[in-house]
Amino acid sequence: MADETYDDRQGERFERARLTGATFEDVYLDGARFHDVVLSGASLRMVDLRGLRARDVWLEDVEITGDIGNLTINGVDVAPLVEAELDRRHPDRPKMRPTDAAGYREGWDVVERLWAQTVQRARTFPPELLHERVDGEWSFIETLRHLVFATDAWVRRALLGDPEPWHPLDLPHDDMPDSPPVPRDREARPGLDEVLALRADRMATVRRVVDELTDEALAGSTEPVLEPGYPEPESFPVSRVLGTILNEEWQHRLYAERDLDVLAARTTG
Repeated sequence: MADETYDDRQGERFERARLTGATFEDVYLDGARFHDVVLSGASLRMVDLRGLRARDVWLEDVEITGDIGNLTINGVDVAPLVEAELDRRHPDRPKMRPTDAAGYREGWDVVERLWAQTVQRARTFPPELLHERVDGEWSFIETLRHLVFATDAWVRRALLGDPEPWHPLDLPHDDMPDSPPVPRDREARPGLDEVLALRADRMATVRRVVDELTDEALAGSTEPVLEPGYPEPESFPVSRVLGTILNEEWQHRLYAERDLDVLAARTTG
């Protein structure tokens, strides 16, 4: 049965159409064919490109961030090259892929150390800049709020079994549907110290978890939390839960540093 919440236009043909500046939001283009199409200057965010085949393309001045695997360009699988270069640039990065309990403790040591440096840097900025978005990405404060949400969702709920671990300042990812009782206050503007106090509490929770973690527990799975919320009632491998947290912490710190660079350039330029 067709989903009546969508304007069903499957199989339509667009020919000699000018859609310059058009916006596509929550649109399915899977299986679509593009021939003699201009996408120069287009902005793609949260786009699923798995299985994409592109032939005879011009690819210059292109920036791509995301999860990359089996990406072949002119016959060369570049994904391993990208991974190796990222590991070279960030020597701590391989520690975000632990395989045993001791590795997760070491990985969390890295997270604590790097975030302490980033927070120290953020404190040198005027408070209003920490609420400013760069290129539509989350502000520094919003990034911290999202990491609180990630810990609440994956550690306190999925792993520790608290059905409603939420704080009013939790900020879910934008593409997540509203899922009561999970809060989503996009207009909140808490100060840095307020959010950092919340972060400190959640980071201490993760520290306790990894300090008590054993290889046997790491090989196990969580008990599903049946009450409404996020994630959905499901049993997850413990390694997936903790791996998700390490990845969230690592990636969002990189995003935060990137955006602080932009804000710093604006204030000194």
